Amino acid sequence: MESKRLLFVADFSSVQLEKDFSQTLVQIPPSPHCEVCVIVPVRNEAQMLAATLTALIHQVDLEGQLLDPKRYEIILLANNCSDDSAAIARSFAGQHPDIALHVVEKTLPPAEAYIGRVRQILMDEAYRRLSSLGRTRGVIASTDGDSQVSPTWIAANLYEITCGADAVGGRILTDRAERSNLDPYTRACYLRYVGYRYLIAQLETYLEPDHYDSFPRHYQHYGASLAVTAEMYALAGGLPPVQTLEDVAFYRALVRVNARFRHSPLVQVITSARQIGRASIGMANQLSQWAEMGRQQQSFLVESAAAIETRFVARRQLRVMWCCALNGDQPNHPSVASLAEMLGVSAQWLVEKLTQPYSFGELFELVEERQQEEQTWASRWKDVDIKQAIGDLRLRLKSLRQ
Repeated sequence: MESKRLLFVADFSSVQLEKDFSQTLVQIPPSPHCEVCVIVPVRNEAQMLAATLTALIHQVDLEGQLLDPKRYEIILLANNCSDDSAAIARSFAGQHPDIALHVVEKTLPPAEAYIGRVRQILMDEAYRRLSSLGRTRGVIASTDGDSQVSPTWIAANLYEITCGADAVGGRILTDRAERSNLDPYTRACYLRYVGYRYLIAQLETYLEPDHYDSFPRHYQHYGASLAVTAEMYALAGGLPPVQTLEDVAFYRALVRVNARFRHSPLVQVITSARQIGRASIGMANQLSQWAEMGRQQQSFLVESAAAIETRFVARRQLRVMWCCALNGDQPNHPSVASLAEMLGVSAQWLVEKLTQPYSFGELFELVEERQQEEQTWASRWKDVDIKQAIGDLRLRLKSLRQ
C-alpha cells in the first residue's frame, strides 16, 4: 500500500562555520557530470585513512568496468586532528589528480567538535554542490575514515536509487583480522547480535513487507555506509543536529517523511573492529560493553521474539487503520480498542492521533514515545537471553516459510 509522501523544504541557513567550509570549496565547482558526492569525516585516522581513500578511488560499475571518476567527488573534513590525517589526505590527493578529492582541515570549537556536527556540515555541503548542478536525484553518500567501501559501492548505491529508493543503508562488516583478535565472549556477542538482527529483518519482510525494501535485505542504516538523494535530504530536513547516533536520527527523519529506504546487501563496507573509537557511542563502544559484560559474566539480554512479532503485526494493523483514516473512513471503536491494547496505549489517545495529519512514520514514532511514557510495553515484555531469542526467531521463520 503506497503511503502519503509529505513535502517540505529544509532550511539550510548556515552558521559561520558552514559558510567558512563552503567558501573553502566554492572555488572548486563540481564536475558537470557529478552524480555522487561522497563525504568522509576524519579525526585521527592516520593509520587507516590511506586504505579508506584507496578503496574510494578504485570504484567499478556492476560489470566490473572502471567507474568514470567524473561521476563522483570526495569531500573530506579532517577536524581537530592531532595526527597526520590531513597531510596524508592531501598527499593522496596530489598523487591521484584524476580523482576529485577535496581536503579541508578545521579545528572546530569544543561545542561543535562531535561526529554528528561534522557529518552534518559535510552532508549540507554535498547537498549544496549537487543542488548547484540541478541534480535532485544526485546522491549524497557517507562513509567513515576507518572504513573501506567495496569496489562497487558507488555503483550499487546508484543502482538502488535508480530502482526507486530515496535512501540506501549499506551492509557494514567488521574487519576479519581485527574481529579475530577480540576476546571470545565479545566476538560471540557480536556474531550473535548480527544473526539476531538479520533474523528480525527476515521476520519483518514476512509480517510487514515493504516493496522498496524486500528480502534479501539487512538491518543497518549507519554513517559508515549511508546514501540519500539530494531531494530527500532536503525533504527530511537534513541531518539532525545531535551529538551521537546522528545516522539513526537521520534514518528516523527519513521514516517520518515516508522515504523509500533500501537496506541493500549489494552495498557493502568493511569497518574497524577496534574497541577504542572516536565517538562515545558506536561500534567500538558496543564492543567494549560486550567485553565488560564478559568480564562481569553477564548475560546478553535482548527483546524477545514474541515482542518483536507483536510489534510488527500491530504496526501493520495501524498502517491499515491510518490509510483508512486518510481516506475519510473513521475506524470503529472495537477495532481501535483492540489495536490500542496490543500496542499498549489508550484507545482514546490512539483515536485522537489517527485524526491528525501525521505521516505514518510520525504516527508510529508517537506510539513508541507513548509506550515509553506509560511503560506498558516494557512491563509486558521481558528481555530474554539472545540465544533463546535467536532460537525462537528461527522457529517462527520456519513456520512462516511453510
